[in-house]
Amino acid sequence: MVKVQDFTGELVAGRYRLLELAHREVGRVGWHGHDLDLARQVTVTRSRLPEHRREDAELGTVARIQRDSELLGMICPGRVPAVVDVFEENGFVWTVTERSPGAPLTELLGRGPVNYVGAARVGLGLLDVLVAAHREGVTHGDLSPGQVCADERGTVTVTGFGLMGATASSRVTAPSYASPEQARGEGTGPAADLWALGAIMYAMVEGRPAIRDRGRLDATLRAVDRLPIRAPLSAGPLAPAIQGLLRWDPLERVPEPVVREALTRILKEELDDAAPTAPLTLLRDTGAAPGSAGRTHGGRAVSRPVLLGGALAVTVLCFAVLTLAGGIPGGDTSASGSAPSPTASGTLPTAAGTLPRPTATVSPTPSPPITIGEAPAGFHRYQAPQGFSIDLPQGWKPLRTKGSTDVSYRITFGASGDPRTLAVTYSTRLGPDPVAVWSALEPSLRGESSGYQRVGDIRAVDYRGLKGADMEWFSVSQGVRERTFGRGFLLSDHRGFSLRWTTPADDWNASANRRALDVFLQSFQPGSR
Repeated sequence: MVKVQDFTGELVAGRYRLLELAHREVGRVGWHGHDLDLARQVTVTRSRLPEHRREDAELGTVARIQRDSELLGMICPGRVPAVVDVFEENGFVWTVTERSPGAPLTELLGRGPVNYVGAARVGLGLLDVLVAAHREGVTHGDLSPGQVCADERGTVTVTGFGLMGATASSRVTAPSYASPEQARGEGTGPAADLWALGAIMYAMVEGRPAIRDRGRLDATLRAVDRLPIRAPLSAGPLAPAIQGLLRWDPLERVPEPVVREALTRILKEELDDAAPTAPLTLLRDTGAAPGSAGRTHGGRAVSRPVLLGGALAVTVLCFAVLTLAGGIPGGDTSASGSAPSPTASGTLPTAAGTLPRPTATVSPTPSPPITIGEAPAGFHRYQAPQGFSIDLPQGWKPLRTKGSTDVSYRITFGASGDPRTLAVTYSTRLGPDPVAVWSALEPSLRGESSGYQRVGDIRAVDYRGLKGADMEWFSVSQGVRERTFGRGFLLSDHRGFSLRWTTPADDWNASANRRALDVFLQSFQPGSR
């Protein structure tokens, strides 16, 4: 490990005296400071920039930091500290902000795990700011515990907007909280912020990051992209929300309204059950019974109604501003407004738009049998361990498999050197209308896919007597424009499959590609699930 230089006591930019270390993360250090010109307390943060963005720092990054913080300060007052000064020096950006109330989460995490109610309270406050930002087209892209402050009255403030934004750069700060797509350098969107939210809540309840720092930036980013995440053991009813946010595929992460419902429910239930003066322990007593108040770790005790009411009051404030600004994005919790992705797996919302509580697995009824002949020339029959079968081009095999505890999964097929892919997804928590399911997915596709453009309308189809819907769209991956055909269909009210066929857009109408799609649709057999 390389020793980090400590600038405490030094004068920065001839104006800001660094008084004491506030937080330290990989690639980022923050200090409590004093503005000598205006005689006020400030926070001074030094952040590393990606190599190829350093030439942009003086103009693009500095201007974006100032613009985003000013915009979000107006939309969610008191939640995004005002930026006093920004400047670049030797590959780092120095950001000076007003002093936030409370302490950085890095300080809190250094004292031990947090109970799930405290984590839900902080998570809800953080979600409010992210929703406000995403509605305005602003992505944080660099979220970590060092940029989130919380105080004992339920106020959560967030710094660091504008440093990364919606960039294709890999993160070089706090890589343990990077999303898998950021780790691969594939771009940043709102879903990356939701991953970071889940990673922060995971670290709070478990007392450690979901992915530990590996000592080297590249090693940590590889771990983020490739290693499975162990289910949280101390999250209680917060576990479904955390696991839903920490899904490898950004399109499968639970959306903001569903996360809000889960966090709000936890806080309301705790508020209803709490005695009027019972203290809320933010830090968990690992020897206490689940749900008990535990012990305090410094500071004065604050009653649960004060803390929980504070969190809900802050939510009302931000959403009041959003409503005046033109409505709440994604706020529809109807079956069509929040229907889960046809590719979603795990603890996705039900048709009512809420995270389900864990229930016993019920074996679904078998699907209608489908009889087909042998695989056509140039194809081979693939029998999946999960039960389905399909005819694939010769040489094709599974490239990636993602699964969850409720037997949902996604398998992506292809071959080395072949730019085409087919993804087969089985989901157990779908809405009853396949067209509505695709419609609900489209905002995520637009936000997470570069160059997204839908082709025509979403079309209801009858697929061998099953309710289905087709959707096609363009996107850009690694500089190549692609076209995707998706067919989703239901086996029952909540179970179903989707097939996604993707090729380079220029080759879409090639006879071999048209034939492959026909073979996929004709040969697919769901098996007995």
